[in-house]
Amino acid sequence: MRSSPLPRMSRRGRVTIGVLVGVFVLFTLLGWGVQAWTDWLWFEEVRYTQVFTGVLVTRLLLFLTIGVAMALFVGGNLWLAYRLRPQLRPHSLEQATLERYRMLISPRIGTWIALTAVVLGLFAGLSAQSRWNQWLLFRNGGDFGVKDPEFGVDVGFYVFQLPFWRYLLGVGFTAVVLALLGALAVHYIFGGVRLQGVGDRMTNAARAHLSTLVAVFVLLKAVAYVLDRRAMLLEYNEGAKLYGAGYADVNALLPAKEILAYISVVVAIAIIVFSNAVMRNLVWPGISLALLGVSAVAIGGIYPWAVQTFEVKPSARDKEAPYIERSITATRAAFGLVDTKTTGYAASNLVPPATLASDTAVVPNVRLLDPQLVSETYTQLQQVRGFYDFGPKLDIDRYSVANKTSDYVVGVREINYNELTDQQSNWINKHTVYTHGYGLVAAPANQVVCGGQPYFVSGFLGEKAQEACSSQAEQIPASQPRIYYGERMGADDYAIVGQAGEGRNAEFDRPTTEAGGEQYYTYTGEGGVEIGSFTRRLLYAIKEQESNFLLSEAVNDNSRLLYVRNPRDRVEKVAPFLTVDGDPYPAVVGGRVQWIIDGYTTAATYPYAERVNLQTETADELTNRGTFQLARENVNYMRNSVKATVDAYDGTVRLYEFDDSDPVLKAWNKAFGGDLVLPKNAIPAELAEHFRYPADMFKVQRNLLTKFHVTDPGDFYSGQDFWQVPNVPDAPDSGQKQPPYYLFTQFPGQEAPRFQLTAAVTPNGRQNLAALISGSYVDGQPKLEVLELPDQTRISGPVQVHQQMTNNANIRQQLNLLSSNQAQVQYGNLLSLPFGDGMLYVEPVYVKSNQQDAYPLLQKVLLSYGDGGSYVVLADNITDGIKQLVDQGKRAAPGGGTPPPGGTPPPPPGGVNPPPLTGELATAAQRVQTAIAEVKAAQASGDFERYGRALKALDEAMTAFQQAQQAASPAGGASPTPSGSPSGTPSPTPSG
Repeated sequence: MRSSPLPRMSRRGRVTIGVLVGVFVLFTLLGWGVQAWTDWLWFEEVRYTQVFTGVLVTRLLLFLTIGVAMALFVGGNLWLAYRLRPQLRPHSLEQATLERYRMLISPRIGTWIALTAVVLGLFAGLSAQSRWNQWLLFRNGGDFGVKDPEFGVDVGFYVFQLPFWRYLLGVGFTAVVLALLGALAVHYIFGGVRLQGVGDRMTNAARAHLSTLVAVFVLLKAVAYVLDRRAMLLEYNEGAKLYGAGYADVNALLPAKEILAYISVVVAIAIIVFSNAVMRNLVWPGISLALLGVSAVAIGGIYPWAVQTFEVKPSARDKEAPYIERSITATRAAFGLVDTKTTGYAASNLVPPATLASDTAVVPNVRLLDPQLVSETYTQLQQVRGFYDFGPKLDIDRYSVANKTSDYVVGVREINYNELTDQQSNWINKHTVYTHGYGLVAAPANQVVCGGQPYFVSGFLGEKAQEACSSQAEQIPASQPRIYYGERMGADDYAIVGQAGEGRNAEFDRPTTEAGGEQYYTYTGEGGVEIGSFTRRLLYAIKEQESNFLLSEAVNDNSRLLYVRNPRDRVEKVAPFLTVDGDPYPAVVGGRVQWIIDGYTTAATYPYAERVNLQTETADELTNRGTFQLARENVNYMRNSVKATVDAYDGTVRLYEFDDSDPVLKAWNKAFGGDLVLPKNAIPAELAEHFRYPADMFKVQRNLLTKFHVTDPGDFYSGQDFWQVPNVPDAPDSGQKQPPYYLFTQFPGQEAPRFQLTAAVTPNGRQNLAALISGSYVDGQPKLEVLELPDQTRISGPVQVHQQMTNNANIRQQLNLLSSNQAQVQYGNLLSLPFGDGMLYVEPVYVKSNQQDAYPLLQKVLLSYGDGGSYVVLADNITDGIKQLVDQGKRAAPGGGTPPPGGTPPPPPGGVNPPPLTGELATAAQRVQTAIAEVKAAQASGDFERYGRALKALDEAMTAFQQAQQAASPAGGASPTPSGSPSGTPSPTPSG
């Protein structure tokens, strides 16, 4: 019985579907066309059209090449299967059932095959176009000049060639599998493959066709085994807990994969020969495939497992040592750690030296202003209007003012569109009136005035606001202070600038010195896309879905549209191959405010190098609180190869080559015509003076150095000398890592003060200080330095020091006086400063009132020297604090003994007793000893009420002893006084 064909769709139905498909395609193409056109205009504005055309052409070529190849291969095999169909088929129930499908497909077999091939080609092409970066590196990459330690192949093969070869192999597997499944289906439908009936289940033509496809698949597997041998140098080694091939891999798995590659070739030949020439059946080909599977399990799985289990594990330290050494060497090379200078620092001095008071390199440059805390202060004192904002975190840079170089806390007064009122937020005001911020504001990082405020030296109206504090503020000149491009500007915060009306300015510029006065401005720069023509306005009306581009009188023949206004976004769009640092910073260069952004070239296929996740490795307390979070990208090679700038006024983007030896950057520059990145010698000298060691690069290197400072394979395997990054000192339970901090200071072994990024690390699982890591530029070249302390050092780490300083009884009492129901204490950066063969710790103490619009004021400074708990002071300023530390050091016992908290010296070593105490001082000392004994007895008894009374008595006894000590000593000042905040003097109070 013949089944009736499927009913045909009515003409109305076909028309309806056609219209819907046409509308969908129209709007899709319109959206894509508008996006492409506006992107072209934007790239034309910034003069980087070679990036737009290079990426677009590459994507189109990959889409067409891979898509067409996939379509032709699969479609060709489907057509071949149809052409090889048997003309006569035996009668059976199975064939009768398939007849209705044959009647449906046969009249339009070409259409069905073409449709299937086009759909598969479309998906393959869409997947391929996203590989544009791999293809450009594949085509333009060169050599690294470094060979891998196993095969002797240049690293460039792994970075530039291997990723794209593996992708092509994956495309080949996909194409063969799809063709095999499709051909099998066609053969089955048209009778070439049968499940029922008399005779062979497969025709000779079908068997030849399908067996050939299987043989091609097996040959591709042989190629995969060859590439897998190279890729093993990139995989994780469980034995050594590192990346790269280990002992079992090299001695068992590598030979196994080579053997399997040869077996695969033999099996492929056997499949073709035995299926079609000798036995003409599938028995021997099936046996061959089964043997390949068994070989893969036995040779490629069981044998390496046996070697790992019975040979490597019992003596893993020795077996894996050469491969651990390979990983250490590769990791240090891939992340720029090879030239790291490690210097031992005994830190054996626990007594504050007298030279602290006369130092001119470290103490005068101690940074008191915390860029995160004082951002509120900048906003309140320099905001001027409610819609201006400095962001949640400021930046640190250095300037030379009055022939003196020091670090400054800098911030840009930007427009924050989220702070506009409802009336200000209408389309006209938001996009044509409130278009820009105004001015870079800076304050020396080591000075405060007016009871704890920053000493502003630049910014409009800043001088007027602080006339009571200083009338001699030096200026950082900026001939063009307007900020049209900044970090506070989102993707939708576009601005329309230019002459908005005949004879008048429409853009709010800044307040004037007159009461309630305001000044307006018209943009005169070259930035932005011209939108004077009707076509351009229609184009952007569609893009932004905003009719005011066509209807508003604020848009005229002279208008320009500024968009993509965030500096990071502009650099990422101009150089999509770069990973951009999360902390751009502004600098005044040539009288203009320039955003400086560090760009990294990365790779994920450097053999034997450790692989890290950039998002995880760069996250700390400041992530998303002033610094941008990096994307979740796994890399094992990283270079700070580009320094980019974005002009805050006209948005000009410039890419400067910084690492002129980076092969990855050379490949990218070649891919885009060779002139995308300006050469290193084109960097202006004034701009280079503001370059700083990039924060995200430093975090990655610091985290790697916690392990890879160990270069001996045996010690590395044991892991006993590993370090860790401490948590935030004043919030250790938060789980957030302490951010590195910029300092203008001089470390031991350095000839002069440098602007450097610094971080402290502690031993793994402990809290004492292990090392200080710093990154700086010396003669324009990056330099990493490690100041390593002895293993058994007594020097406390940042978390311990903060706890010891704030838990000191006398200091705790003063801190309690500062904090109350009306105010709260906030701690600034805890700075670790090596000085005088010991460690000086400095931590600013801010107080913020709970009143509305209050901001933190620097009120006190915590200082500690030595092991963190013996010499501790809470002073009004750095000068007083250093004086008190030095005085405590002078009263220390001979031989380096240290007094307990409160200043009482212990008996010195060697049996030499100090002069006996007399009078009130002796009585006070005896009272302290009695109180200490009572604390110990109360603690042993377990009576918490008694213990509390004993602690209170000890606090009172120590206070009485300090008072007696001050009265007996001409120097005085052994303890910080509990009085108020820094006095407001007419001139700024220096830090040292």
